[in-house]
Amino acid sequence: MSRFITTAVVYVLLLPYSGYAQKRFTDVTDSAGIQHAFKVYEGMFGGGACIIDFNNDGYEDIYITGGMNNDVLYKNNGNGTFTNVFDNSGLTVTKDFVTQGVSGADVNKDGFVDLFVTTITSRTTKLPIPREVNLLFLNNGNGTFKNVTKEYGLDKMYSFSTGASFGDFNGDGYPDIYVGNYFNQFEGKLNFINDATVVGANQIAKGYLLLNNSGRKFTDVYENYGLDYRGFGFGGVFTDYDNDGDQDLIVNHDFGYKRTPDMLLQNEYPEQKFTDVGKEKNMDLRINSMGTAVGDYNNDGLMDYYFTNIKFNMFMVNQGSGRPFIDKANELGMGMYAISWGANFADFDHDGDIDLYVANGDLNPDCHPMADFYYENNGGRFTEKATLYGLADYGIGRGSVVFDYDNDGDLDLLVVEEEPVYPNYPVPSVTKLYRNDSAKGNWIKIALRGVQAETHGIGSKVEIHIGNKIMIREIDGGGSSHISQNSVIAHFGLGEVQKIDKIIVRWSGGAKQELLNVNANQLITITENVLLNKQTDSNALVYLITGGIVIIIIMMAIILLQRRKKKSNV
Repeated sequence: MSRFITTAVVYVLLLPYSGYAQKRFTDVTDSAGIQHAFKVYEGMFGGGACIIDFNNDGYEDIYITGGMNNDVLYKNNGNGTFTNVFDNSGLTVTKDFVTQGVSGADVNKDGFVDLFVTTITSRTTKLPIPREVNLLFLNNGNGTFKNVTKEYGLDKMYSFSTGASFGDFNGDGYPDIYVGNYFNQFEGKLNFINDATVVGANQIAKGYLLLNNSGRKFTDVYENYGLDYRGFGFGGVFTDYDNDGDQDLIVNHDFGYKRTPDMLLQNEYPEQKFTDVGKEKNMDLRINSMGTAVGDYNNDGLMDYYFTNIKFNMFMVNQGSGRPFIDKANELGMGMYAISWGANFADFDHDGDIDLYVANGDLNPDCHPMADFYYENNGGRFTEKATLYGLADYGIGRGSVVFDYDNDGDLDLLVVEEEPVYPNYPVPSVTKLYRNDSAKGNWIKIALRGVQAETHGIGSKVEIHIGNKIMIREIDGGGSSHISQNSVIAHFGLGEVQKIDKIIVRWSGGAKQELLNVNANQLITITENVLLNKQTDSNALVYLITGGIVIIIIMMAIILLQRRKKKSNV
């Protein structure tokens, strides 16, 4: 109790200090109509959020898991407010489960985002772990969803699942899924997990690598792709760390210093294989790995990775040219102590480089308050300014996501928070929505419309060129942050720049598409040109040749008719 009192006093003392500077983020949770808190089952695990535009109206909506509370589906009303439409959405079967993470993609390529929700157990039936199946919902296109877990072959996969990530590891345009599983066998209670409880060889679980079979079914190809590891999985994220055009996979493992460390799985496409290169790339992190933020912090064309952890987080900077990654968290000003979960790279202030938000929260039910972090990027070094900018919240943070909920061009922030197991927590711990009021520079948002690729560009990469400067964004398929998914719209801060020299889209599957001389301060939508896609080049060539032959025949016929007319005139 004394620690609660001490922390509460510190919190109160910080409130006047935080008011000295103009807050760059405004807590609009209440005025926006957000009323949510994640409730743990016994302790510790969950929850996540997913940003989707489920009704394709141009305003991004939010799905948030509830654990023992009901999930929510917040429809964006387009006026700064949200309405929970969960009860009439077709998603209420989740009330039977303790939900954890969530991610979205267009599974069947009908133009609407579908949802995948991970679970750890049933709310009503006491079963030994592994306890339950994960849930797949197809979007009906009319504001409702259909539970297709059984139809898609997922009803026999009983597991204790945490995070899921969509990606396209075989480049066929249909989004595949990686699912992180935590336990294979566990009979204790989740409110007491420590080093001593995780040494049993039978407890750690393998993940699922779910191949999408042309939008009709998922098949677990884990062993088929050469994977045989087990660990305390917190999910993973698909990313192209080596810039070879296919999606690799980073896997987050809890208790990595006791059992299986984090893994970097290199995609050997077109061979059906992933190879663990974690050790040689210095990415076999032996930490309590809760999540990963992905971004190119120094605009060198290489993706860098920030890993959240208990105690000290790690920032693994990509050296390129096959060299190992280097942890630069301390060197770059990120070496602060916390228990961290969600993390998000974004150019919140529109100055042309990405900043970093980190959601912190104690293990529940321990629940000693700790503030979140906001690291501002200043020329490649980071300065922590959460208190100054209005983001030093002391709730029990978990997943976090970025998106432009009010369509004003800058990125806002939603943070999932847990109810404390024990009462008398000194501050409110409820999910927060922060409106970004700090951005001053120009910006551009780029939405992708895949044809051969996934409908919303998941697995693709967008880069913009301004003179000699290049900035890159990967389209998030979930698994980034902590068991959550950010907006799939690529966002760039531009500073004083008013026109972009060139935009390049590198579609999953291999196509490259360019746009020149694009004005700032707008949302543009780029539709995939399938004639540029390597996977359809052969078909495209056939169409071009056939069309050319038809044109030649028509032209020859016209010439012959003209000659006949001349002869008849003579």
